Formats: sequence, C-alpha cells, structure tokens
Amino acid sequence: MLSKIKSIFRLLQDIDIEQVANISKKVDLNQAMSALNGMNEKQLNQLMKMLSGEGNESNPPPIEADFYRLEEKLPNEDRALLLQLRTFMEKEVDPIINKYWEHDEFPYEIIPKLAELNLAGLPYSGYGCANKSFLLEGFMAMEMARIDSSISTFFGVQSGLAMGSIYLLGSEAQKNEFLPKMRELKTIGAFGLTEPEVGSAVAGGLGTTCKREGDQWIINGQKKWIGNATFSDITIIYARDLDDQNVKGFIVEKDNPGFKVEKIKGKMALRVVQNGLITLKNCKVSEDMRLTNCNSFKDTAKVLKMTRAGVAWQAVGCARGAYENALKYTQERKQFGKSISSFQLVQDILVTMLSNLTAMQNMCFRLSELQDQGELKDEQASLAKVFCTLRTRDVVSLAREVMGGNGILLEYKVARFVADAEAIYSYEGTKEINSLIVGRAITGKSAFV
Repeated sequence: MLSKIKSIFRLLQDIDIEQVANISKKVDLNQAMSALNGMNEKQLNQLMKMLSGEGNESNPPPIEADFYRLEEKLPNEDRALLLQLRTFMEKEVDPIINKYWEHDEFPYEIIPKLAELNLAGLPYSGYGCANKSFLLEGFMAMEMARIDSSISTFFGVQSGLAMGSIYLLGSEAQKNEFLPKMRELKTIGAFGLTEPEVGSAVAGGLGTTCKREGDQWIINGQKKWIGNATFSDITIIYARDLDDQNVKGFIVEKDNPGFKVEKIKGKMALRVVQNGLITLKNCKVSEDMRLTNCNSFKDTAKVLKMTRAGVAWQAVGCARGAYENALKYTQERKQFGKSISSFQLVQDILVTMLSNLTAMQNMCFRLSELQDQGELKDEQASLAKVFCTLRTRDVVSLAREVMGGNGILLEYKVARFVADAEAIYSYEGTKEINSLIVGRAITGKSAFV
C-alpha cells in the first residue's frame, strides 16, 4: 500500500493539474483512461508518436507532372523558351487570373508582356515568325492552359486560327501586311466560322453568305462563339458564295460598315475569353481582303486540321493544372493529424489522375511529331481531341473530389479548371463529330448524316 501511495505521489508531481482540469472540460477522463488501458504497446507507441510530433511527415517531393520527362526531348533552345513562358504565366498571369475569370473580363495589360516572348506564329516560316516545331507549339499551349485555359485559348485563336488562316490561305501581300503585326500582337485576330444555327454542320453549308459586286463582296449573316471578337482588330470570316455555293474567306476589319459585335455573357466556362456574336449586314469587303487561296470548305479544313492538335494540348494543360493544384492541396491539407496525401484512397485517386495525364501527354507528343513530319491525318488529330478532352473531364473531376468542399472555391483554382474543361470538350469539333471522323477512317464507312 505504501508503495502504491509513493507511486501516486510521484505521478502527481509530474502531472500539471491545471492541464488535467482543462482537458477534463473537453473529454471524459475516465473514458479516455479506459481507452488507453485497452491499447496494446504498439498502439500506445503510435499514439505517443502522433502526440509528441515524432515521425512527422518529411517534406514532400517536388510536384512532377511530366512523369515520363517528355520535356527533355525538346532541344535546349526550345526548353529555354518554354521556361520563359512558364515564368511569365506563373508571375504575370497566375496571381491575377481568378479576378478576371470571376468578373468575365480579359487582362489586356498582359498582351504587351506576352508579345515580348515572340511566340505568336511559332511554327510558321518567314514574316518574322520563329519557324519552330509544332511540338514546341504544343508544349506552349499546354504551358499556358496549365495556368489558365482562357489565355491559352486567346493565344490559340490569335496564333493558330487567325494567323493560320492568313498563313495557309492568304495571298503573299496579305501575309506581308498582317502576319508581322499579328506576331507582335499589335494586331489582334479572331476566327469566324461557327454560327448560331450552324455548328457541327458547318461543312454542309454556312448560313452566312457572300456575293461579289464588282471589286467588293457583300456579306450577310451571323457568327457565334467567336473568341477575341469583342476587341480584335480583324476577324477571319468564312461565308458561302451565292454564285458557286463554295466557301470563301475574308479578312474583315473591326470598323467595316455593316460589321457589329455583341459580347456573349453568362458563360460558366472560359470566362476570360471574350466571345462575341457577330452580325454582318450588307458588310462590304474589298476583293483584296478576300483570302485568295480559300475556295472551298476543304481549304478551311486545312486550318482546322493544323490547329486541332493544339486543342488537344490545351486539354492536357487544363488537366495538368488541375492535377498539380490538387496534389499540392493534398500535401498541405491535414486531417486526423497528418496530410491527406498519406491516405490510401487519396493516393489511388492521384495515381489515376497522373495515369490519364501521362497518357494524354504521350499521345499529343506523338501527334505533334507526325505534324512536324508532314504526316498528320485528320483522324489522328480527331482521336487526340476526343481522348484528351474526355480524360481531362475525368482528371478535373477527381481533382475537385480530393479537395472536398474547398474544390468548389475559386481561390483553390481547381473549380476554374473544372468549368473550363467543359468548353474545351466542345469547341473545335465536338466529341461526337470527331469520333465519326475517326470511325470513318477505321471502317471505311461514313456515318455522317
């Protein structure tokens, strides 16, 4: 008995009675003691490590979304350009883009800074363009979309669809007039093909018409979902010639009589992109502003074929941004005394995201290689667009899942990627239309209506 009294006395000397009193207000001490008494030695040791901070998680490894190190395949000079763009996007765009996304506005102040990188028209030869690979251009599209898909879309319209229309279909005089200024982002372009009543069926006949009268063309109709249209200096307009029923292309300046643009509001995706509804009412365009080498929809399709790979790369960038932000969140978010990145279910989701992302990266890498070799087929570009946009939807959904309730807050960024993925999924050829292009190639039978 005396020995027990001495042990209790020594125990009381070691215990802070005030702390015990405070703890007793929060938990049932008798119940806590019973639970502790029922633990085995291993369980007690684990509990003490957690309480004492022993065995704290070490610093996580750096986030590496290029898991198969594809970037290393680029020449050193190209990697240096990619790093410049990465720095620009992280320092100039990332801190401000949520504000612009929320307010449905475009950060015009970044245009002169982006122009300094000299990336517009990257794969084109001449006219001050860099004559780089389509592979590098794909990496650039991904790098932009990794921070914000809207900025990548703005640049894709400028450098790909608008400049590409002039580069592929324009006269030498038109190329010399517009491409250098567009490369410097001093002249902003837009691309007008889709219409309010004609989206996927655009190859079958445009509602917008054109008719030649002397040295002028008269254009009537509407174009919808035209990115950059609210502030572009020129818009490439495609219209059906009433005389021969073939598609013609025109460079239409913003102050052309009969040319009107209204901003499309209420979008849930790509809110930074300024999409316009264009109305052309007896819009007069001179013959020297007609794209000389655009005489059918097959010519227009050359532009779409060239740029579709870029859309697949944008999907990769959107998925990559979501994955990186989600992984970072799981490393910082703690539950039950440790980061949620240490939980089995969370790790399984992260690996699924990375698997999809890596598959997409490798597909687009090979796609751009084929494009650089001049061997790219329509169905190959379409397959990449289908697969990458589908998998992007999966990745952003899982990214939102591991973030719980915080996944719907704009400040954590992933919500923006979730929304923007929906637009990438649909534009420049829906999943269904691109699937039919691939289906036609592999079966030899056209299922188009």
